[in-house]
Amino acid sequence: MFKPLELYIGLRYLRAKRRNQFISFISLTSMMGIVLGVMALITVLSVMNGFEKELRERILGMASHITITRLDNGPLTDWAMLGEAIEKYDSRVVGLAPYVRKEVMLSFGSQVRGSLLRGVLPDRDPAVSDVWQKMIVGELGDLRAGEFGIVLGVGLARKLSASIGDKVTVVTPQASNTPAGILPRLKRFTVKGIFEVGMHEYDSALALVHLDDAARLFRMEDGVTGLRLKLTDMFEAVPVRNELVDALPGGYWISDWTMRHANLFRAVKIEKMMMFIILMLIVAVAAFNIVSTLVMVVTDKQADIAILRTLGSTPGSIMVIFIIQGVVIGIIGVLLGVASGVTLSLNLDVVVGWLEGVLGIQFMPGDVYYINTFPSELHWDDVIKISAISFTLSVLATLYPAWRASRTQPAEALRYE
Repeated sequence: MFKPLELYIGLRYLRAKRRNQFISFISLTSMMGIVLGVMALITVLSVMNGFEKELRERILGMASHITITRLDNGPLTDWAMLGEAIEKYDSRVVGLAPYVRKEVMLSFGSQVRGSLLRGVLPDRDPAVSDVWQKMIVGELGDLRAGEFGIVLGVGLARKLSASIGDKVTVVTPQASNTPAGILPRLKRFTVKGIFEVGMHEYDSALALVHLDDAARLFRMEDGVTGLRLKLTDMFEAVPVRNELVDALPGGYWISDWTMRHANLFRAVKIEKMMMFIILMLIVAVAAFNIVSTLVMVVTDKQADIAILRTLGSTPGSIMVIFIIQGVVIGIIGVLLGVASGVTLSLNLDVVVGWLEGVLGIQFMPGDVYYINTFPSELHWDDVIKISAISFTLSVLATLYPAWRASRTQPAEALRYE
């Protein structure tokens, strides 16, 4: 299709001459528009991919892939036998741990904060949670039955002004009958450790205690709130949950991470799609600039087109000459955009850190957003999709001006020459 003559003439028209420097300037701006659009799309989608991955990993680092509780919200007393049956039934379950979960008030000195208290078994909880990897002071193993130790999130510890060795009072919503009347149940716990998972939701509200201490505090005896399961593949949570629903007897409520956080991840997916559409408009604007550029080129080259037609060039050859210009603009713009977008995506943490240092601000404070950094994960399928759409728009933008050029009548074009 692209013969040497058409290619030579098309490339020649791209070079600036004294009388058409303005047209060449518009061609340059069209190319830069494609570069900026492709770069912005790759960078933004990489950030969205990284944000979704970080969000999923941090949530599932503290939450569980699948959770099993009683349908009536009562204590689960047969959790040991139930756990053994599940592990034998499905090899995709690689971790299983019981837990106790209650909402309480924590007080230390003059500070009082609401908290989510979770009772765990330190020897089993690492199989379903990453909190043991996020300890900044102390260890999860420091929680021992009967010692009433507690591990606080870094934000919660900061709000309470509590540190290692301090005595924190846990106030439960359950009441006790005493000679002085009905009083809330209180228990003092010693701070054994502090963790930081990087999510404000957990760092500022979660506290961990030993499972036996939690059961004694809430008078659950041998019962627990439920079981937490970890799978070999988190994306198998839905089919595994469905199989467990059919396999286990009635009376259990089985939920997975997609049910508990469905709205959040759906919002991230919709936001990613909308950002793709909005930023693609930048490329569309650049494509419209290509249309205006080629229309002016066709008008400026009426005499040249007429001479080529009289020398035997076909309408198809004339059309190819002007398509080549759009193709070259698209190829160069897409290549430069991909190169700059990939480079920026792979070094985004350095660039954002430098900008925060220069401007003296934090773009994503941790008390406002789930994640206080700009994670970036480059997906090459996104790069290929962006490049293909951008190049296609560039080629489509050339069709109408090229068709108009091919319809030029030599006699009409040379009448006033």
